[in-house]
Amino acid sequence: MQQYDIIIIGAGIVGSMVARTLSRYDLDILWIEKESDICTGATAANSAIVHGGYDAMPGSLKAKMNIAGNAMWDQLAAELQFPFARTGTYVVAIGAEELAALDELKRRGDAGGVPTEIISGAAMREREPSINAEVSGALYCPTGGICDPWAATIAAAENAVMNGVELRLNTAFEDFIWDSESANQRISESANQGIGETSKIVGVKTNQGDFYARWIINAAGLFADEVMHKAGVRPEFHITPRRGEYYVMDRIKVQINNVLFPVPSKVSKGILVTTTLHGNTLVGPNAKEIADKTDVAVTAEGMREIWDGAQKLVPGLSQRDVIATFAGLRPGGNAPCIGCATPYNKDFIIEIPENVAGFVNLGGMESPALTAAPAIAERVVALLQGAGVDLRVKADWNPIRPARPVFRHLDRKAQAALIAQDSRYGRVICRCETVTEGEIVAEIHAPIPATTYDAIKRRTWLGTGRCLGGFDMPRVVDILARELGVAPLSVSKKGEGSEFLHRRTKA
Repeated sequence: MQQYDIIIIGAGIVGSMVARTLSRYDLDILWIEKESDICTGATAANSAIVHGGYDAMPGSLKAKMNIAGNAMWDQLAAELQFPFARTGTYVVAIGAEELAALDELKRRGDAGGVPTEIISGAAMREREPSINAEVSGALYCPTGGICDPWAATIAAAENAVMNGVELRLNTAFEDFIWDSESANQRISESANQGIGETSKIVGVKTNQGDFYARWIINAAGLFADEVMHKAGVRPEFHITPRRGEYYVMDRIKVQINNVLFPVPSKVSKGILVTTTLHGNTLVGPNAKEIADKTDVAVTAEGMREIWDGAQKLVPGLSQRDVIATFAGLRPGGNAPCIGCATPYNKDFIIEIPENVAGFVNLGGMESPALTAAPAIAERVVALLQGAGVDLRVKADWNPIRPARPVFRHLDRKAQAALIAQDSRYGRVICRCETVTEGEIVAEIHAPIPATTYDAIKRRTWLGTGRCLGGFDMPRVVDILARELGVAPLSVSKKGEGSEFLHRRTKA
């Protein structure tokens, strides 16, 4: 029986930053993820915004983590070599009635030390010519930015693995293992009835067997409530996923140049229109509470809602330029704001529960959890240190994760040099995004191998152009089969049950 120091449950952006941060220390770490790849849950489908920190209620844990995390992104991007840009963001007031709401957001920003500036409608029209002519003003936050959530998560995860973290995919958490005394103390197997005083977790049961550790970290995202309930923690806390739907616009016709938010509502930052690092314009999301934590279908009603919202900001948008739609789920919960003078409907949970030893609990990781993730990871370290865990920095810890070549970003001379080294970089597989065979093969053999079509898509941006993979998919199936040494029939889109091919039709 192998004994680990720490087991991390979940491989989204929060789990990846926790794994990477803890990889700095002399610890045996096991990291489990139920899917066939990392970055497949809430992290896989969001607005890709690094928020400045003016929106969350001052004094909330969410606000503190947002502000602290925002300041860490420049160093993270440099060390992990993923794309990130501090573009600044705008909250846009349309008409005189919305203008007063900017003052409240500015007060929140001032309370947290977030630099913001209210600019006039004329100044906003000058900065974004496509904006609604009725704009009355905007709140500008220069520290806001945009990132590629897939690239950031994968880079952090790879760095964790390169520094010794053991990642097991297709490994689903099922339950906790308790020490013998704790097992006797348990009041009931029902999560809602909790456990006895000072019970201790010593491991986890999974579909791949049992694993033991001194500490378990719950970073399960949308399913964090189910994990904590298995520990008898916060039985009153339930995650109600909020589905957000999006349009993706063709980058051939640039729609806007900035990150534009509407004046926020009580439940959402609103339907934004934003530029992206890949040159597309992104429109969305709405915020629809649903029961199913796996339902990422787009709806006709939702798409009308987000298009109407986007038209309010940028009336000139044309649906002729839409190339894709998608939906993502945000793992919001009903946790109260701990320590806030003013009640706030949702806040992060980052804690070691008093009644359960060996358990770090992370929950309610909705927006701005992407921004806050590196600060959340540092807070986990502080919690472990406060609990007496001996965290000694490894002498050979390496914070650098070298990026692999991105062919379309190279000049002609650099492209020619790369092809001279490896001729596979001269064969374009995805024509829309100019992704080469060399890039695909590099990802299949990366520190965290890409073994499905979607895994390659997340790493190379293949299949995200106007044809949405219509031309490249058969070639990618061939490459995956060849490089993995498997039959083409077993190559899948996103793991078991999503295979592309059913049977051979010719010998």
